[in-house]
Amino acid sequence: MNKFFIIGSVVVVFIFILAVFQPFKSKEEVVLSAQDQQPIPTQTISTSLPSGSEKIEVLHFHATQQCISCINIGKFTKAVIEEKFPEEMQNGKIIFKTINIDLPENYKIANDYKVSGSALYINAIKDGNDNREEDTTVWRLVTNEAQLKSYFEAKLKKLL
Repeated sequence: MNKFFIIGSVVVVFIFILAVFQPFKSKEEVVLSAQDQQPIPTQTISTSLPSGSEKIEVLHFHATQQCISCINIGKFTKAVIEEKFPEEMQNGKIIFKTINIDLPENYKIANDYKVSGSALYINAIKDGNDNREEDTTVWRLVTNEAQLKSYFEAKLKKLL
């Protein structure tokens, strides 16, 4: 009886390990397969920023130590600009800046934007005036790269 109990316990533990850790798939494969199953909803772009902007600055503020979400916000938004707006990036119409708020040389800009942690700001410059807005939607989409990129591309197109 003890022998069957021990064997059964080992089998249950083994199945638990397989279910939780999925050793035959990398973490990236598990996340990507989960993302593939989620449909990309039509994004409603809500913004107070003006369309027809002369220039758009995308500022990714972060600390020296970044979590994976902070890293991905910067990586995904920069990728959208490079992949979908190469001409606008080339001619300076869209600029991406990553700003480490822990560095003394970035104190002034972090203070100007009133940033004390990770944030993504968009400054849509129209008629020579700055129009700044923090984009908080990206944080809700950060676990789905395709959704975040689709949303951010649509937002930039709306501002151009």
